[in-house]
Amino acid sequence: MARPTQTARLVKKACISESAQCYHLEFVIEELASLDFAAGQFISTLAVDGNGKLQTRAYSLASAANANKFELCVNRVEGGFFSNHLADLPEGGTIQVHGPHGNFTLRAPLTDSIFVATGTGIAPMRSFTQWLFPEAGEHAGQDRSQGKDIWLVYGTRHESELYYRDYFERVAAEHENFHYIKTLSRAPAEWSGLRGYVQEYVGHIVDERNRKLAPAVEAVVAGHSSVAVAEPVLAEIPAFDIHTYICGLNNMVSAVRDKLTGYGWHKKQIIFERYD
Repeated sequence: MARPTQTARLVKKACISESAQCYHLEFVIEELASLDFAAGQFISTLAVDGNGKLQTRAYSLASAANANKFELCVNRVEGGFFSNHLADLPEGGTIQVHGPHGNFTLRAPLTDSIFVATGTGIAPMRSFTQWLFPEAGEHAGQDRSQGKDIWLVYGTRHESELYYRDYFERVAAEHENFHYIKTLSRAPAEWSGLRGYVQEYVGHIVDERNRKLAPAVEAVVAGHSSVAVAEPVLAEIPAFDIHTYICGLNNMVSAVRDKLTGYGWHKKQIIFERYD
């Protein structure tokens, strides 16, 4: 059974990386009063290719819900159809969409969280961040982070491919619990920032957090050392006090998952979405 679709009109397009041919696209669905979705979900897009075949492609939403608008982040793909079709779409052009879909969403209750992304995997992380620290719409100025520490670890090859860098740096400057960590895998000699792969810095975050929490954990254990086992003293302690959300190519996702399971993390603490 075919899913009902809506017509989305492109209202703004900007190339945010000439070297990677990455485009930020802003759409509006005029037939809807609002497009409700959870941060991190994706939307499916449909178009007919040059051979007359209907093609469909899923794209993570690069924005939080805002009336009847949504935003995407797409790269040109050599020999591909859909991403190039979107990159070439003129302002005012339209596509058919359906959704939202997906379970790559922030888990409740909100915990300290590590967002890990490479390439256009930054899209749902931007959606998460806009929801946590909204700057537009009816919730503008609110802080939904509840004071939880949020780390965004973003890795790419070159400095010119740090998509939405200005936005994330501004959020980090305005909110002391949001930490923006960017690393380049092919950094030139003049690059003064971090180098290497995202899993290395995820490991640093976990190590440092564990070091800071150790005294508190020891105090809790000492405080309950004489309590009978039958008493539900530990029942109020949440199952997880931190989650990691990963989006990118399979090799990166697997590397980060392996790093975290090496620390003894449960698989339910590690939420991921792969796009290859």
